[in-house]
Amino acid sequence: MRTVRVAVISDIHANFHALEAVLAAVDRERPDELWCLGDLVGYGPRPNECTATVAERADLCLVGNHDLVVLSTDGVGIEDFNEEAAAAARWTQATLSAEARAFLETLEPSAERAGAALFHASARDPVWEYVLSAESAIASIELSGAPLVLVGHSHVALALVLDEGRLTGGLAPDGADADLAEGRWLLNPGSVGQPRDGDRRAAWLLLDFDGLHADFRRVEYAVASTQQEIVAAGLPSALAERLDVGV
Repeated sequence: MRTVRVAVISDIHANFHALEAVLAAVDRERPDELWCLGDLVGYGPRPNECTATVAERADLCLVGNHDLVVLSTDGVGIEDFNEEAAAAARWTQATLSAEARAFLETLEPSAERAGAALFHASARDPVWEYVLSAESAIASIELSGAPLVLVGHSHVALALVLDEGRLTGGLAPDGADADLAEGRWLLNPGSVGQPRDGDRRAAWLLLDFDGLHADFRRVEYAVASTQQEIVAAGLPSALAERLDVGV
């Protein structure tokens, strides 16, 4: 069966309540496939549940830098993380189940599908580079060669289009849409588990490859429950506090 409608999620960061809320919204849309752009773990308190759920539900999943650091992957060290992220990475290393680890070890930071190139971070550096500037966006679009580029990593929902050498677009709030028929696009669905664009709701993206259209969605979830779980796990309190404001 040809894939027509795809739900895209990214940066879950072990926030199971946010993931459940997004998947409930995805199920109501009945897409043909679900793609995940990586960072299933890190920061949050429920890495095993999130990894198991994505392993079961996703048709395609990438690996992110927070996933790679808990696997002790060469080139991705805890010393590259800030203090709070490093503390969460150490906690996740100690907490991650063998099954979750085995799934993460099968993943790559980039992939291709018909009409789309997928990267956890960027085409230039699929693990580390944040696409938050015009220069980095243009580089990813041009290097990929695909009409549609999907990236995560920054936790900021974006819709950018390169048409006749001119880049336009920007932040993609709830309800934003993109007409993919003209130009070459770079989209970031935003973060499921730790948004950083000032909207604390969990983010995801719905693609329609037949209609050449993309819709950005946000979903309310039980923020307080995740915050309580973060504190109970002994993770840095700042990781709970930031969920209130989406930064």
